[in-house]
Amino acid sequence: MDRRTFMSAAAVGLAGSWLTRYGPALRGQASDAQVEILVNEPIGTIAPDIYGHFIEHLGGVIYDGIWVGEGSPVPNVRGIRKALVDELQKIKPPVIRWPGGCFADSYDWRDGIGPAVSRPRRTDFWADTPPSHKRPPTDGPQRWDPNTFGTREFIRFCRLAGASPYIAANVRSLPAKDFYQWVEYCNAPAGATTLSDMRAAAGDVEPFNVQYWGVGNEPWGCGGNFTPEEYATEFRRYTAWVPRFGVPIKYIAAGPNGGDREWTTRFFRTLTARGQGALNSVYGWALHYYCGSTGDRNSVRFSTDEWYDLLVRADRMESLITQHWSAMAESDPKHRVKLIVDEWGAWHAGAADMPPNYLWAYPGSLRDALVAALTLDTFNRHADKVVMANVAQMINTIHSLFIAHEDKFAVTPNFHVFEMYAAHQGGQALRTVFSAPSIAFAREGRAQALWGLGGSASLTDKVLTVTVVNTHATDSRDCSIVLKGATVREGSATVLTSTDLTAHNSFDRPAALVPRESAVAVRSGELRHIFPAASVTRLRLTLA
Repeated sequence: MDRRTFMSAAAVGLAGSWLTRYGPALRGQASDAQVEILVNEPIGTIAPDIYGHFIEHLGGVIYDGIWVGEGSPVPNVRGIRKALVDELQKIKPPVIRWPGGCFADSYDWRDGIGPAVSRPRRTDFWADTPPSHKRPPTDGPQRWDPNTFGTREFIRFCRLAGASPYIAANVRSLPAKDFYQWVEYCNAPAGATTLSDMRAAAGDVEPFNVQYWGVGNEPWGCGGNFTPEEYATEFRRYTAWVPRFGVPIKYIAAGPNGGDREWTTRFFRTLTARGQGALNSVYGWALHYYCGSTGDRNSVRFSTDEWYDLLVRADRMESLITQHWSAMAESDPKHRVKLIVDEWGAWHAGAADMPPNYLWAYPGSLRDALVAALTLDTFNRHADKVVMANVAQMINTIHSLFIAHEDKFAVTPNFHVFEMYAAHQGGQALRTVFSAPSIAFAREGRAQALWGLGGSASLTDKVLTVTVVNTHATDSRDCSIVLKGATVREGSATVLTSTDLTAHNSFDRPAALVPRESAVAVRSGELRHIFPAASVTRLRLTLA
């Protein structure tokens, strides 16, 4: 029996149709798992920004994904794909990061302002990236950028979606002056400066009031090949004496790749060499981690062992958060700077039925949904450490929530997870303890193990939201749920699962994998629930 203490809860169950299916065999038997939810042991508020998104000028993300143009036959709102806006409003997107990614450090923001007809056409950063399946490159979104989607279009998109903008600035190929002038263009009042007058002349009289500014992207690689010490110097220079125009600017420093703890240690050591006051200019330290893929990197073709393998890789997020948090503490013992994970997700090869110039475009399967769920649960459990996360990416590439091509549009299983988990936003994360049998499998001929049941819980007023992932590919979990410090009056459940581990949505079958609703049986304040195999479950429990 694997016993895991989580710093935020996970719990209960889905009776109804699933109880009908599994109940006869299990009724009267002892449960094989237990979840304890410690209602009186809060961890911290789950920042809504943990449920953020990332869009980059890469493949079909911007052009044909988000931006179809105002004259397009595809239904749109001032050039933005309407179907995307409608679906985003269901998941309450708190923040959207743009324009990259590696593209950010080759982007000149002045190319994307002024009349669209006079904006220059530039080579996209990703032009030399070969399409998946070794097909020859073709003209398309990833080769040439027309700059018709620039700053004001991005702000328009954020406003339509109800999200805050997070702009990643160019540190590799533009000087610090261009950074603070971009801030001026966005945030200065109309009439105050020539740049704010340019914004007003384009139709945006009111300032954009952008708070989140990323100082570069991946400076250890495509963002300049800096050492941590070099980047710390650049960060200080780019953030020194930037006019705020009444906006509480929050600078985000570009942090490490995966488990590179030394990058974190050396950056903070150099940043604070002249005193702890330098920490005042850092809102968040941005970690990037992709759990990758398995086998031949096909998102909808994998073995059962590869199912488990990817989930183990995704679960590494837990240790990355704790190890970088401890590294930050060496120079920032009071933890004034919080963690941000502004790129995360699985990363498979592009699907053969998606346009080759979309690069890593694929529909995502039930396995990807579990990757998304266990990662969001990890962020919830570390609500005292993580203040923002941005899944990569929103549409048409990597760990996307949507796929689109011309007039075709569909949501992926990842979208359903974000919709199910939206109720956590702003809630108080609670400590929980999971006890469930661990799972044995093989990776490259070596024995491996994965926990069997995990999740998180949060409390908002009298509503307890519990999200639970059952990682077992074939076995359900009969689970007793114990609430310490509260009793449940009533509840409901939503479950995303399938007997087909490769289940996914497509343009032809957009509802092949969707969540189902069910009741939760509460008897004398006691809860016992059956979590289906290979499932993500959300319980909404009203406390007495």
